[in-house]
Amino acid sequence: MKATIDYNTTTFTVDLSNPIDISLPLTGSGHNPIAWYLEQPVIAPVTMGDWVGKVGQGSSTNFNNIFFNPHAHGTHTECLGHITKAFYSINKALKTFFFVAEVISVQPEAVGDDLVISKAQIEAALGGKTVEAIVIRTLPNEAAKQSKNYSHTNPPYLHHDAAAFIRESGIDHLLIDLPSVDKEKDEGLLLAHKAFWNVTNTDTLNADARHNATITEMVFIPDTVPDGTYLLNLQIASFENDASPSKPVLYGLLED
Repeated sequence: MKATIDYNTTTFTVDLSNPIDISLPLTGSGHNPIAWYLEQPVIAPVTMGDWVGKVGQGSSTNFNNIFFNPHAHGTHTECLGHITKAFYSINKALKTFFFVAEVISVQPEAVGDDLVISKAQIEAALGGKTVEAIVIRTLPNEAAKQSKNYSHTNPPYLHHDAAAFIRESGIDHLLIDLPSVDKEKDEGLLLAHKAFWNVTNTDTLNADARHNATITEMVFIPDTVPDGTYLLNLQIASFENDASPSKPVLYGLLED
């Protein structure tokens, strides 16, 4: 199935029959990626007295509870409510779901004991392109990202100047294959989150903060997906929460 889209002054053909799912599944198997010092998510049948919600144990249906944290247990999309005193919901923030996106690959640079993605790297990788979303693949692109325990590992992160540049480039949706755009232990500064959402006061939110902008973390972009321009379908579950598990899907674009 093919469709055409117009973006700026260019018309693209999209092959909708070849989706590229860059989300990580949430599992109860012990192989789930985790972060922020939590244990693995739990998917288990409901038990009420002698009744167990599992067909293999006599129930007519499988009837599972799922215990997880969207920020710690896989691909998730968050809004500025993640860092504000007032409540803001991702379900209210994200109201359209298709965006022209640029996939880039970046080797974070050593800065002391840290690995940091710089503004210069983002600027060079974008090459002046105007897009609605950016998808950042960090190098090396190890398969272990799909099941890694990131807690206490000081993963790479995005310099706040790079986050500000992404915002100033008119990009509303930032996707990255790390557990956070910020340094794991940064004393609560959250500089990249604040720079991207243009949040200067988390207690009394500034008027020019970006309510419709989103950050998606813990994606995985296979090496078979080349850098370039794609159509992004960014879907969330309808949680009234600052963040939701999400399923970002890419589609290749052909310029007509």
